[in-house]
Amino acid sequence: MLTKLSGGTVYDPANAINGQVRDVYIRDGRIIDAPGKARPDKEYDLRGKVVMAGAIDLHSHIGGGKVTIGRTLMPEDHRGDSVPRQGLMRSGCGHAAPTTLTTGYRYLQMGYTTVFEPAVLPSNARQAHMEMADTPLVDTGGYAMLGSDDYLLRMLMAGKEQKAINDYVAWTLNASQCIGIKVVNPGGISAFKFNQRKLDLDEQHAYYGVTPRRILLSLARALQDLGVPFPLHVHGCNLGVPGNVTTSLNTIIGIEGLPLHLTHIQFHSYGTEGDRKFSSGAAEIAEAVNLRKNITVDVGQVLFGQTVTASGDSMRQYANAAHAHPNKWVCMDIECDAGCGVVPFKYKDKNFVNALQWAIGLELFLLVSDPWRVFLTTDHPNGAPFTTYPHLIRLLMDKSFRNDMLATIHPDAAAMSTLSSIDREYSLYEIAIMTRAGAARLLGLKDRGHLGVGAGADITVYSDQVDKEKMFAQPDYVFKDGELVARNGEILKIVWGNVHTVKPDFDRAIEKDLKEYFDRYQTMRLENFIVHDEEIEWDGRNKLLVHPCGEA
Repeated sequence: MLTKLSGGTVYDPANAINGQVRDVYIRDGRIIDAPGKARPDKEYDLRGKVVMAGAIDLHSHIGGGKVTIGRTLMPEDHRGDSVPRQGLMRSGCGHAAPTTLTTGYRYLQMGYTTVFEPAVLPSNARQAHMEMADTPLVDTGGYAMLGSDDYLLRMLMAGKEQKAINDYVAWTLNASQCIGIKVVNPGGISAFKFNQRKLDLDEQHAYYGVTPRRILLSLARALQDLGVPFPLHVHGCNLGVPGNVTTSLNTIIGIEGLPLHLTHIQFHSYGTEGDRKFSSGAAEIAEAVNLRKNITVDVGQVLFGQTVTASGDSMRQYANAAHAHPNKWVCMDIECDAGCGVVPFKYKDKNFVNALQWAIGLELFLLVSDPWRVFLTTDHPNGAPFTTYPHLIRLLMDKSFRNDMLATIHPDAAAMSTLSSIDREYSLYEIAIMTRAGAARLLGLKDRGHLGVGAGADITVYSDQVDKEKMFAQPDYVFKDGELVARNGEILKIVWGNVHTVKPDFDRAIEKDLKEYFDRYQTMRLENFIVHDEEIEWDGRNKLLVHPCGEA
């Protein structure tokens, strides 16, 4: 079937199209050239409307063990936001930690068509993929967690060559069916098990004698050597600790020019100035990022209200448990691999620290000059639920609205922030970069995030409005792989997305040593650890999209 989208105002940064009136043609789920005299089977008049590729969220916790714990821990979150069955949409619930079905519906209703789970524990990858497979209407993918696992730390302690580490990383990506590697508090989750309560960048692990810096360099080099498009995704040391801006700057400088993505950087941009010994380090972080093209960041914006923080960083979640709201929390060990901490939290605009966190995130968005290297996230659900994205976009695009909000927060936090002096307002073109083209390019998704010929026809159509929050909250049309699946917030058809992954080559000889390790230390067999292609594609709903790895 040939579909024509006529006369829309197109924002497609990957193809340098900035607000041009163009027609878009779709056939067999792909965007094609104008087909000459062929008459379209279906045509949509989009005159006066804004056309973008489907949005991509590169960091949102939507599947896996800690998400399940967050859902279980917060029944009041479900009671307070339950949705009955409506048309094709089955019933669901959850504001901070919505159910799988509700997650897919709400993303699609905002114009998002691809979402990545940023912390897939390899031993738990099967469950994470099952939950993502049950999330309709969006493509998914995950980043495998390494950096506190016993096997890697043993390799580093023994002085194994980089080639051996490369093989282990490649094997992990294949076994977990993930598209990238994530590090959470490098070495710190393991160090917590040895009664260390902090682990700075150059501090040695009490047992393995390995520093976080060495872990980061080894994994970043492995991905570079393997040609994996997406750089190492790093949740750094000392999350949430006043003064951690120094650690973040040392991490940026110390990665030796290798590609590095720093996630939820807002939580790692804190100084110690002022009477409360808590201040913004956003300007220093932004300057360092602006000077180094190998560094990309997402922000992890804090927005006010109830949420639940869910992280593999058991060291920091244990430290934050005293701030739980409601007063309940979970902290657990995951054998030889990692840990988990889930702490409910309510961000308050009249709380000095929370208010300054809000301002720091916005400062980072506005001070990092290149929109291709900064990405829109709230670290869902840690900083705020993903459903707050339209509000965040308005804050970035409307200085007057931003200043109005600034006037409502804790006055001391407002006084310590430079936010009121920043005039920058994001354009629609920059929003399209940050939420579409830039994310696709960073992840190595050649056929997503743009509207060029050959791209998958994931397309979102908006009515241009002065109030950008209303504009981005509910698109007029959303197309998924060429099919119209939503109109004005109503889900018209349920489809199931693709699973994005990479499969870098590795020396199969590593599996002999891994099998011996699993037989001695793990509670599952090596054969059961591996997620096979047919486990993802068995029921015909999801399809694996394997992205190529380039040369080192």
